[in-house]
Amino acid sequence: MRFAVPILVSAGLLSACATDPAGTGGPPMAENGNDCAVIAAVAKGHYQFNTTDRLPPPLWLKDGDRAWSPRCDWGRYGLSFPRTYDPNARPEPGKPTQWVSFDRPVYDGRGATVQSGILHGPLAGMGVECRVISGVAGWTVGECRNTWIS
Repeated sequence: MRFAVPILVSAGLLSACATDPAGTGGPPMAENGNDCAVIAAVAKGHYQFNTTDRLPPPLWLKDGDRAWSPRCDWGRYGLSFPRTYDPNARPEPGKPTQWVSFDRPVYDGRGATVQSGILHGPLAGMGVECRVISGVAGWTVGECRNTWIS
């Protein structure tokens, strides 16, 4: 029984070292580079975008009111976003405004939730909130629910 105490104390010290001082279990997943993979999962799994016959409209990344621009190698995920959308730019005459937007993913212990939207033209778009799960095969879309329709 004498030996049980040092083992328990050692286990307690090891677990204390494995987490961050705030006790949240380390840096958020976003800091580990998952934002791009989560967005790619929604782009491919929900919207069915690819690099051949389903090219996406211009990409618009949002983080509330702030600019947010993760450095993503979209080709790594089998995607191509050849253009970006600038909400402050003037629209081109004769061309409808189009974009696909992704808000910064929000992570929890089970995966991530991401808000997204797509605008095909005036009064033709919809928004979704997608649940994305991390697993052996990487990030996959679990379920998306509509949040707005125009």
